[in-house]
Amino acid sequence: MPEIARFYGIIIKMFFKPKEHDPAHIHALYNEYVGLFDIQTCEMTEGDMPVRAQQMVKEWMAQHKDELLDMWKTQQIVKLSPL
Repeated sequence: MPEIARFYGIIIKMFFKPKEHDPAHIHALYNEYVGLFDIQTCEMTEGDMPVRAQQMVKEWMAQHKDELLDMWKTQQIVKLSPL
């Protein structure tokens, strides 16, 4: 799973598997915690990340929403700036 950003100990990754992996989302890892975040809503849909880490991921996603959606559609990963 390619890494697209890293900040405050949080690693953001995106994985593609055509037609089997919708809705568009990212994976966020923070120590032993994991969260899946919907790109459209910026909400965590699965996982156990602490609230503060979730807030940072949501803030970062809001700043990069268009870029994340473009990556999902084109399946071309680029590194994005951290929070």
